[in-house]
Amino acid sequence: MKEKMRCCLFLLLSLILSVRAWDDDDLEVFDVVEEVNQNFYEFLGISQDASQSDIKSAFKRLTLKLHPDKNDSPDADVQFRNLVSIHNILKDPGKREKYNEVLVNGLPNWRSAVYYYRHVRKMGLAEGSIILFIIITFGQYAVGWAAYLEKRFTAEQILNSRGKKSKKSGFDTGIAEILDMLPKPSIKDTLPFQIPRGIWWTITAIPLAISELKRRRLEEIEKKRRKKKMEEEERLRAEREVEQVSTARRRRAFVPPARDCLLDPGAEPEEAAPVPVPVKPSPPVISGGLWTDDDLAELVRLVKKYPPGAAERWERIAEAMCRSVPEVTHMAAKLKENCYKLPGQDTVEETPQEPPKKVKTRKAEETSGGNWTQTQQKALEAALAKSPKGSSGDRWQKIANAVPGKTKEECMQRCKYLSELLRKQKQKEEEEMQNKNAEDNDKETEQESLN
Repeated sequence: MKEKMRCCLFLLLSLILSVRAWDDDDLEVFDVVEEVNQNFYEFLGISQDASQSDIKSAFKRLTLKLHPDKNDSPDADVQFRNLVSIHNILKDPGKREKYNEVLVNGLPNWRSAVYYYRHVRKMGLAEGSIILFIIITFGQYAVGWAAYLEKRFTAEQILNSRGKKSKKSGFDTGIAEILDMLPKPSIKDTLPFQIPRGIWWTITAIPLAISELKRRRLEEIEKKRRKKKMEEEERLRAEREVEQVSTARRRRAFVPPARDCLLDPGAEPEEAAPVPVPVKPSPPVISGGLWTDDDLAELVRLVKKYPPGAAERWERIAEAMCRSVPEVTHMAAKLKENCYKLPGQDTVEETPQEPPKKVKTRKAEETSGGNWTQTQQKALEAALAKSPKGSSGDRWQKIANAVPGKTKEECMQRCKYLSELLRKQKQKEEEEMQNKNAEDNDKETEQESLN
């Protein structure tokens, strides 16, 4: 195969060199000679050894005679064009010498490469494309057969060498079968058949490509919609967390107003003139909120204020703290187990004028992110609202930059601590609700049995 390629390259190179042996002047002389098809000197009416002045005089004389404005012949344009071409050849000494050589040797015949090159130069784009298409088709078919014959020859050599070594009977039949299995080149594998197949495949593939593009577009839209939905859910979850933290903070700063129920239950109210007093709406009862250190200290103070045996003791304490009775009794039982001591405190201050200070253990400080002031808590809530989950960049670093005096890790611990408190409080409420429902069911069962 390499030798064949070398031969083709050598042949092509020889054709190119043979064409390059003729310059543009030679080609121009050949074209004019073939177009005029008459002796130039006879056309001008001069001898072959005429001088340049004789050629110029003959050209002027024939110009006045053959000009289309003065010549009534149907082919006046052709005659005048030939006259101009002949004058351009003979007035140049080099081209005149080449023309004299053509008169002696004649034009190149079909055996010369320049013969075909001259004809190709005169072809138009359509004619050249058709001829090139035909040449490529035959060349493609010939190359296919050459490749097939080479594969067949190589296979025969390999199989014959193996057959001689094995010396098995009936091996020639096997060789013939294997050689017949080689695919032979077909005219259907050439350009006249490949181009229509390619066009048909392109036309049939366009609907499939459009449907595939539509499917991918729908997948991208669905992906964006899911991502947007997840971001919206994260934002709502963050807003709920911030709202819960804000509620706990407002409850911590809430001071319950004085009520008549806090008076001594044994004292009799003095009679007074009926004066219309505007009734203030009682604050709403908070259920399921976080218990801060201030709330625990207030509960201890009220428990000591209303000792056991006082009338409606737990109702008064619950009303003073704006919480439900089960919630207050549950927290009071836990404080009683700890001897009414707050976490991290040895003694409980009994002076009601000063609120108890927040004292947290080292473990609580680590889990809650250290001591937090009211200003830092407000800044944390605002930063959480501005930077919800799913926002671009480092979310916790932005939140830490917005909270003065706190690091990124402390902010993360604080949020985790608050979320854990809320979760435990909700779990506690659910357990209390289940116990209450169980007690109600037991009472109903006993009532039914008594009836």
